[in-house]
Amino acid sequence: MTGTARSHAKGFKPEAKKHLGQHFLHDGGIIAMIVQAVDPKPGDHLVEIGPGQGAITFPLLDRHGELTVIEFDRDLIFPLTDGARAHGTLEVIHRDVLTVDFTALANEDKIRLVGNLPYNLSSPILFHALDHAAVIRDMHFMLQKEVVDRMAAGPGSKVFGRLSVMLQAYCQVIALFDVPPGAFRPPPKVDSAVVRMIPHAPDKIGIVDHALFARVVRDAFGQRRKTLRNALSQVCDGAAIEAAGLRPDARAEQIEVADFVRLANALAASGAVLAEPGKS
Repeated sequence: MTGTARSHAKGFKPEAKKHLGQHFLHDGGIIAMIVQAVDPKPGDHLVEIGPGQGAITFPLLDRHGELTVIEFDRDLIFPLTDGARAHGTLEVIHRDVLTVDFTALANEDKIRLVGNLPYNLSSPILFHALDHAAVIRDMHFMLQKEVVDRMAAGPGSKVFGRLSVMLQAYCQVIALFDVPPGAFRPPPKVDSAVVRMIPHAPDKIGIVDHALFARVVRDAFGQRRKTLRNALSQVCDGAAIEAAGLRPDARAEQIEVADFVRLANALAASGAVLAEPGKS
């Protein structure tokens, strides 16, 4: 049987593709926990990223009746659409998720994102979703546990860093539960975890210049052992840091998310920002 014929055979489940970072969830207990965490309600616009073999897709359809999925692997399209007939109405978007306009997809509604994200693309997908946070009600993602730990970490933690600040500035980040490698086929070499992200209301974010905020956070954590005065030497001087109410001799991992926002806003208001090297 050819590859094309196999992909159209009844009940055929394509094997995981290593180059796409595929690990298919199969543990019924974990699947039930994810569906319960999402807890879809009538009228919800659910969008799943990377449905794979439908492990979460079909139970969500059973609960909710309709679902939109975004799948890049064409070999999974027919098994998904064929299998979904017994569960509900499935809309399949065959594209790279990084090219999907979530705002257009929402169509003046709020969407709820769900997904077992490919671990090699998790950060780009997270930040792509944040670009459309205004139309996203919440997100429930399976990610590498190490990444979830960093996402949810607070100041003083060894894993509190750039990712923590950039996500928590825009979302409430809640680590829900861990998932062992054996819950997947093939099992990954790392533990996984499920995280819930709820975008803040725009008036709660309070960032004046988003590009400047990102630059401040990037440079602050560029070399973790440096003080803010030294780490931000290409952005501002120690006096500007002190004027924003922060200690220039503090290190980035000691600073609250709200303090990074305050510093970036103070720099934007004062104009005390040095030109970025290489840019005029």
